[in-house]
Amino acid sequence: MDTQRSVFDLFGDLVDQTSTLFRKEVQLAKAEVSEKVGQVGSAVSSVAIGAVFMVAALVILLQAAVYWLDYLDVPPRFGALIVGIIVAIIGAVLLKKGTNAVSAANLAPNRTTEQLQRDAAVVKEKTR
Repeated sequence: MDTQRSVFDLFGDLVDQTSTLFRKEVQLAKAEVSEKVGQVGSAVSSVAIGAVFMVAALVILLQAAVYWLDYLDVPPRFGALIVGIIVAIIGAVLLKKGTNAVSAANLAPNRTTEQLQRDAAVVKEKTR
């Protein structure tokens, strides 16, 4: 058996190993994205169920705030307007925060991307 291999054989092995490495990295990326999607799905269902219960509680508490303002001699129509404006502002802030949290950047497969960059640097170094 010849222990010396030609440059073409070595280059062929490098190409094969690099190809295998990148296929494995793509599989890892798919698994990581699937995991992230599962996390988002679970979180969304929890948020939806919690929101159903919170809406009922919020309506009752907001009505109580209007009654409390009425007790302080603020006419009910102005009390309702004040409470409505405050709730709208809070809702807008929370909506903006939530949409930012579910942005594409937060769902990207960061570990896989970093690993692919490291692998590409190693391959580039080995082919010099």
